Amino acid sequence: MTLATSTLRAGLRRGRIELRQAFSGAALVGQLLWPIATLVAVFFLRDRDLGGGFSLGSVMLPGVLGMFVALGMLLVVQQLAADREDGTLLRAKATPDGIPAYLVGKLVQISATVLVYLAILIIPGALLVGGLTLDSWRSWLTFAWVLLLGLVATQTIGAMLGSLVSGQRAAGHLSLPIIGLIAISGIFAPITALPVWLQGIAQAFPIYWLGLGMRSAFLPDDAAVIEIGESWRQLETVAVLGAWAVAGLVLAPIVLRRMARRESGSSVAKRRDRALRRVG
Repeated sequence: MTLATSTLRAGLRRGRIELRQAFSGAALVGQLLWPIATLVAVFFLRDRDLGGGFSLGSVMLPGVLGMFVALGMLLVVQQLAADREDGTLLRAKATPDGIPAYLVGKLVQISATVLVYLAILIIPGALLVGGLTLDSWRSWLTFAWVLLLGLVATQTIGAMLGSLVSGQRAAGHLSLPIIGLIAISGIFAPITALPVWLQGIAQAFPIYWLGLGMRSAFLPDDAAVIEIGESWRQLETVAVLGAWAVAGLVLAPIVLRRMARRESGSSVAKRRDRALRRVG
């Protein structure tokens, strides 16, 4: 068995264990809360008219799918910060090729979690919201490549950002600009309603392109009139998401290894002490 194969198997095993823990007991309630609450919001907004024969619900649902893929970035940041504080990352460092296996496991667990979120949204959403093109193989093919590139791009970014924060409090602070970026990325309303300078900022990051790609998958072609340039810009979507994904795959393991080299028993103990003092 090659080193890469053993690392992949260890990562998959780790990911399955973490996924089972994430959807067991009281944690299950927290996992289901946000997608169900979002689905309820889509339901109440489903018939609001945007003009041109399009409803807010039909535009919002695909964008929300992109948002939940992008939230994988935030999950990686939060979990990586927690694993640094409790010594999980230090234990991974102590095992042969443990950091790559740790990264694979984290990507598996969070990707599976995101897929559960998407299923909760899209299965009942297809029944509640009209105007979606769910009966075309092209729609599902587009959905598949947008999802794949989006998962890799956002979660590897999350791994790099998580490597830069010292603990869960810092991860909480980092979540604010991420949520702000989601808000200006055209997830809940067409980005063309925003000032041009905000549109430019949003287009530099993968979250906007995730929403655009999902809308191009599940909305009819004439719905592109509400987008920038009145086009789905699928080539640009592939280029931007692909560039972020490749950069993340190259840089995330490097950043994680450098961060792991600085981990020690004393640094974990100091973080635990600070956390206990805050609680006290």
